Amino acid sequence: MAMNRRDLLALLGAGAGAGAVASPAAASFVDVTYQHGVASGDPLQDRVVLWTRLTPMEPGLSVLAGEVKVASDAAFTSVVKTIPVEARADRDWTLKVDVTGLKPGTEYFYRFQIDTTLSPVGRTRTLPAGPTRDLVLAVASCSLYPRGFFNAYGDIARRERLDAVIHLGDYIYEYGGPGSYGDDTTVSPNRPHDPPHEILSLADYRRRHAQYKTDPQLQAAHARAPWIVVWDDHETANDSWKDGAENHNPDKGDGDWAARKSVALKAYYEWMPIREPAPGRTADMANRAFQFGDLASLFMVETRLTARTEPLNYGKDLPIVDGKPDAAAFKAKWLDPSRRLLGPDQLSWLATELAGSVAAGRTWQIIGNQIVMARVSAPDFRTSLGEAKWGEIVAGLPEEYRVPVTQLSALGSFGLPYNLDAWDGYPIDRERVLGAFKATGAHPLVLAGDSHAFWANELHDAGGALVAAEFGTTGVTSPGAGDVIQGVPLNQGFEDKNPEVVFNDHSAKGYVLLTLTREAAKAEFIAVSTILSEDYTATALRTYTVTPMAGGGVSGLVAG
Repeated sequence: MAMNRRDLLALLGAGAGAGAVASPAAASFVDVTYQHGVASGDPLQDRVVLWTRLTPMEPGLSVLAGEVKVASDAAFTSVVKTIPVEARADRDWTLKVDVTGLKPGTEYFYRFQIDTTLSPVGRTRTLPAGPTRDLVLAVASCSLYPRGFFNAYGDIARRERLDAVIHLGDYIYEYGGPGSYGDDTTVSPNRPHDPPHEILSLADYRRRHAQYKTDPQLQAAHARAPWIVVWDDHETANDSWKDGAENHNPDKGDGDWAARKSVALKAYYEWMPIREPAPGRTADMANRAFQFGDLASLFMVETRLTARTEPLNYGKDLPIVDGKPDAAAFKAKWLDPSRRLLGPDQLSWLATELAGSVAAGRTWQIIGNQIVMARVSAPDFRTSLGEAKWGEIVAGLPEEYRVPVTQLSALGSFGLPYNLDAWDGYPIDRERVLGAFKATGAHPLVLAGDSHAFWANELHDAGGALVAAEFGTTGVTSPGAGDVIQGVPLNQGFEDKNPEVVFNDHSAKGYVLLTLTREAAKAEFIAVSTILSEDYTATALRTYTVTPMAGGGVSGLVAG
């Protein structure tokens, strides 16, 4: 479907300007604007979180009181809830309310009001209860502001049918400044990161979230449907784990990791439509369950900050003996059962939830997960293309990519993983999860982000049994390997090398549209034609379906 900026602004509705309505002049009038739109999230059968952010025009304020109205129609002629709300300076003027007492499977409209100033109108939906015919979800990940326009979000906002948006992380990026990651397209000079440096403090993370939410296409997607979110690494720092991150160096002024993680999560909870942690749960415990009637359960898992062991690194952990990688020595570390992505408590929670969903008769068990779960080895292009052709391609790459690309291809000849930051870096924990799928008789669908590529994968356990299907979404704008390594048949190479990979695309930008019925799950890989212009089209590159098998498990993927 085609879309331009004028169409997008229309999606935001008459309230998008967020100006004050006519009112008599009075000393008590509070002048505010809504520069960051509205959002809803974490829907349940009887409740949903509503969010906005105020920008006071007067200095020195600490608290602003108002209300949020929830109605069954966009004109607000049938208001079902009016709830007092309060925004505070110490929460960066973000405002979040968990509205209860709603009807299941029902669409609602909402808007905030401070004094006489109305916010844009948002549209949300509670989860269904009981018999549910179908479900439509958009799955997104990895939006890098400087690299291009958020056209994927704009297309999500235009969907006629949409029950929820699942965002799998990298909603923001921590980098910043000239020449930083992804700041290399024709539109980058007009979309520089704010603040213009890597973010470290609470004020920094707040400013970065604020910048992203000024984007009109992102605002429109938030206003269209409730979001169910989880962070990946860039909401804190690249390749983060329990006790640190690749892009966190205390010796170079980055400070204490625990402090950085704490302020990053504080800003995340302030600025995202996610339910606040329940009493007794820390901020990094983002595991949550959502029940879509009798059709599906969605389990959002946290694989970054709670239990993840430090990722292995080929440069540090792969010994070179007589000029050749010592794959056996590396695999001894790689297969260490103490290496975890999900801690024991998380895995126990997931297994219990899976069993409960199956016992309740729900057809699908969906895992909202940040990273690719399939076994993916790097293609050995030197062998598949021949020495001469491969040498020609490498010579044509930018200089900074020649050595790492050559080394990565060489790993393919040893059967080593392409990405140690994904589930491939934690193979024993992956087997634990696949074992839980089998033991509970689930029909699992794994959703993945992070990789900046589309994936349709068939997941097998160590014994070769087909256990689950995986649908990985590409980035909204973030660069994929196909953007960097041009001229290399990446997609075909990964499919030829890896039995679990049915389809992949490392250049497309977009999202996955997932439609579920009792009979099948259909994934459409929606790609936008460009991120360098706000005029674009969106098409389904591929469509794959999978069906539930009697007694648990899924069929193979079927194209079309």
